[in-house]
Amino acid sequence: QVQLVESGGGLVQPGGSLRLSCAASRSVFSFNVLGWYRQAPGKERELVAVFRSAIITNYADSVKGRFTISRDNARNTVYLQMNSLKPEDTAVYYCKGVVGTTTYWGQGTQVTVSS
Repeated sequence: QVQLVESGGGLVQPGGSLRLSCAASRSVFSFNVLGWYRQAPGKERELVAVFRSAIITNYADSVKGRFTISRDNARNTVYLQMNSLKPEDTAVYYCKGVVGTTTYWGQGTQVTVSS
């Protein structure tokens, strides 16, 4: 069983920064896809930033230039550095991992951008 544990969410003012962490129970290289999705109230869950095959990165257009996904291979951890945060970034952020044909989700961490 794969476990993904997120941390780092919270309340931040517009223009501020946060860093989210996702600790995986296995090597980051074992995932076909590993990264971040988010779901705002009343909206569908959407891709934010992911690694594909541990090398290729994909970002949502809405976060390009503001968010950066990175990883620490030794710690089996993926990070999401979020800068220049906007109120519309408010959502529950989920870590998603795909191993073979099986998808795993973390429990989610709330990010609220508000003054």
